[in-house]
Amino acid sequence: MNFHNKLIIAIDFDGTIVEDEYPDIGKPRIFAFETLKKLQENGHRLILWTYRSGIRLNEAVAFCKKNGIEFYAVNKSFEEEQFDYSKSRKIYADLFIDDRNIGGVLGWGEIYQMITNEIPNMEVQKKKKGFFGLFK
Repeated sequence: MNFHNKLIIAIDFDGTIVEDEYPDIGKPRIFAFETLKKLQENGHRLILWTYRSGIRLNEAVAFCKKNGIEFYAVNKSFEEEQFDYSKSRKIYADLFIDDRNIGGVLGWGEIYQMITNEIPNMEVQKKKKGFFGLFK
């Protein structure tokens, strides 16, 4: 999968960005926020697409903001969208990242590689620490 265009990516919260501890907020999954930041830096639009609503949704949005991620939209296709019962609740996105996928959610390093098609640079890996030290 090689995506050269900028994508709209819908991402689940519980079990995907953080460990599933619903209704509490679990620990961030390894490299989740680092990967989301990198995807935003690459120009992709991120939508938080979660079962959460009300105060639980507000807590998740605030948690992500505290960790450096502000979403293009939350539980809708674009920020200005108004809920209308005459329309489908399915949002428009190019990709959906969710722990409920067949086979579960991949690791965030694998997700990043699939989206960007970047191959780890082993020489750089020796010099830098952390996930993004793997890439040129």
